[in-house]
Amino acid sequence: MKWIEPQKYMKKFKLEEFPQPDIIQLKYPILICHGYGGFSMLVKPSPVHDSCLRLRSYGIHTFAPNIVPYSTISIRAEQWAEKIIQLKQQYGYEKMNVIAHSMGGLDMRAAITHHGMDSSVASLTTIAAPHQGTSLADIALTTPDMLKDRLSFLMDWLGENIFPSQKSNAVGAVEQLTRSYVQEEFNPNTPNVDGVKYYSISAAVGKGTDHSLNPIYRLQNQLIYQKEGLNDAFVTVESAIWGDHLGTLPISHMEQIEIQLSKEKEPMVDKMWRDIALNLQKNDL
Repeated sequence: MKWIEPQKYMKKFKLEEFPQPDIIQLKYPILICHGYGGFSMLVKPSPVHDSCLRLRSYGIHTFAPNIVPYSTISIRAEQWAEKIIQLKQQYGYEKMNVIAHSMGGLDMRAAITHHGMDSSVASLTTIAAPHQGTSLADIALTTPDMLKDRLSFLMDWLGENIFPSQKSNAVGAVEQLTRSYVQEEFNPNTPNVDGVKYYSISAAVGKGTDHSLNPIYRLQNQLIYQKEGLNDAFVTVESAIWGDHLGTLPISHMEQIEIQLSKEKEPMVDKMWRDIALNLQKNDL
């Protein structure tokens, strides 16, 4: 019988001196803003709760509050502004770095430009935000009226039950995500503000790429591709670019905030959030 050296197999049990994630020291804390939608709130404390805890594991003061899931940009922007003021008063922060997913990116641009948050926000990093709108909103609005009314009722009912302090407006929000509204009304009236750093991340999966996509989103991914090009099943690469573009990732829209996240993509998502934090650190934010 061949003798097995125990030392050889004990090496895998060797303890690292510092097994925890490295501390990423930032000048300002982070606020993560979620986008449109409330169904994830039924199973998670916040749509971006897992991402918040991921950044906290790096020692970063990070917050991911909830606001009304279905409403217009102006209403949501006002609520995000209130959250920033609340956190500043509670913890004595001077400013905050904001990371905003999807519609949250438009909300925060409005909060900075129109709600006086330029003095409270050091940077805005958007992840797959529809800065030029999304054809998915246009497609949704062409749904037959009967079906659209029923879906609207369901979403408004859900929104007002999980966030009862604010009346929901699901269809009004979708109308403000159309390409025509964002490009012709929102963007011209919501310029960037000097003194705030703007960064963005885009994503592409499915049609036109070699990157996998949950079959649930295959049809809308293909429809958006036909109208606009490469996309993450909700927002195109081109639409997501705003300010200093940090890159295009092979991570779908929902996976970016750790919803329906496969084990294969988890390391990519972890790297995305870590890289965002490291970019803030590099730029002394």
